[in-house]
Amino acid sequence: MTYHPATGPIGAEGRYWDALIEGRLELPRCASCGTWHWPAVWRCGACGSWDHEWVEQPLEGSVFTYTRTHHGFGGTEAFAKPFSTLVVALRTVPIRLVGVLDPDDAALKIGAPVTGAIGRTRFGDADVPALRWRLA
Repeated sequence: MTYHPATGPIGAEGRYWDALIEGRLELPRCASCGTWHWPAVWRCGACGSWDHEWVEQPLEGSVFTYTRTHHGFGGTEAFAKPFSTLVVALRTVPIRLVGVLDPDDAALKIGAPVTGAIGRTRFGDADVPALRWRLA
């Protein structure tokens, strides 16, 4: 885990979490060859560069896949049941991100356009930033 509820962002993804806390989605791109990386890396696997730039992205995309959960389990106490967890293919970059559909919608289908917002989710004793998606 690169976000520790007690201490905050750690590791190569620290900037991602910092941006979410501030209400933005930022993703890393190699400053040398332009390759997008997610999860974040320290060094580009395509060209070997250590230089990355973090670029703000809109929270827009389409449902790549999803799962609907009807029963509670550890870590999901904050969600009303059922809830849907989405993997969203972002519209502007070749990256997929995970988040929860809020509110859940029976009309959900693969390929559906979605827009996102940054919310908070309870994880243990801490609130952590989280992506919330809504059918567009």
